[in-house]
Amino acid sequence: MRAIILSIGDELILGQVTDTNAGWLSARLVEHGIVPEYHETVADDLNAIVASVRRAASGAGLVLITGGLGPTRDDLTREALAHVLKVPLVLHKPSLGTLREFFKKRGRVMSESNTVQAMFPRGARVLDNPVGTAPGFSARIGRAAIAVMPGVPREMRFMFARHVVPLLGKRRAGAVLTARINVFGMGESVVGERLGELMRRDRNPLVGTTASDAVISVRIRGEFASNLSGKLAMRRTVAEVKRRLGDCIFSEGDVTLAAAVGKLLAVRRKTLATAESCTAGLLGAMITETPGSSRYYAGGWVVYSNKMKSACLGVPADLVRRHGAVSEAVARRMAEGALKMARSDYALAITGIAGPGGGAPGKEVGMVWIALAVKSGGRVAVSAEKFLFPGERALVRDRSAKAALDMLRLAMVRA
Repeated sequence: MRAIILSIGDELILGQVTDTNAGWLSARLVEHGIVPEYHETVADDLNAIVASVRRAASGAGLVLITGGLGPTRDDLTREALAHVLKVPLVLHKPSLGTLREFFKKRGRVMSESNTVQAMFPRGARVLDNPVGTAPGFSARIGRAAIAVMPGVPREMRFMFARHVVPLLGKRRAGAVLTARINVFGMGESVVGERLGELMRRDRNPLVGTTASDAVISVRIRGEFASNLSGKLAMRRTVAEVKRRLGDCIFSEGDVTLAAAVGKLLAVRRKTLATAESCTAGLLGAMITETPGSSRYYAGGWVVYSNKMKSACLGVPADLVRRHGAVSEAVARRMAEGALKMARSDYALAITGIAGPGGGAPGKEVGMVWIALAVKSGGRVAVSAEKFLFPGERALVRDRSAKAALDMLRLAMVRA
């Protein structure tokens, strides 16, 4: 079955809101053996929506539409569908009663403008929405089944499970299987070179790459005659990808770099402390985004000024004067100080010039020193590495925190 997803809304076109609905719907369709043909984002314009719906319905068996079902004048999806179906909008009294009850239970008076949310193209099937005010509806345009849902993600997901999944019918014979392998510390072009012929577009499963915030994801997708044969083929391809990319791989699926490092620490029953200058707590924030991180994250210091580096971590003031705050010597002493103060097994320290100002000859904007202190058997070993990250301030800080995490990860997996 060919499927197309349409997302309606000026806020999506203008980049004011990120469209998470299309990605979520695609993943659910793939679970049901349906590979979406394309996503399209459409402005709150009647003619544009009409044209997009007609185009999608002319070539697809299933069209999923989200957004444009609110009570305001720019919510035009229901009107556009009525135009395509060549029928009027009619009031659905049960939906109007449900709307009034919704507001009554919350002690609010329903505005007259909300009445439009109970109007649907004549002949359409109403899809109730117990978790919001906007019901959806379904209809047929030629051979295409059309399902229209609210743009609010929570409401859309509820409606998809309740109303759209039954429209999909029984899963087709065969399977669509996907996998994702995440890499850090290797550019996308290098990843592509190492994967080589695995990325041929005539093979099954297909292998492709995407880059996002310095993480390269190898995405594997295959369509197979049976689930068993598919799993075997996927397993072989995943194994070969891992062999070619080695320990630059930090996780599979949706596991972040910080979560992968946290798992390694937890399994080894080790603890980590951090000392941050230019990243100002970003590294600690990444680590603690993972639930249960208190098992392995002891805490950290944000030591932005030279005075704080000395007062909190014992970095000698004369060392800072001789080498500068952004130096190997200072990064090492920051890591040692954090390790000692936290009594942890590992400590990461970051000091750098995030920009846009502050650079100087020999210490350019984007230059960052990262140090790792490791306590083992009563001894402390410290290593440090210099990086030069291009780009704006936020990018330099993000890359610095991730590079520190990867330094620790590699130290653990290579130990």
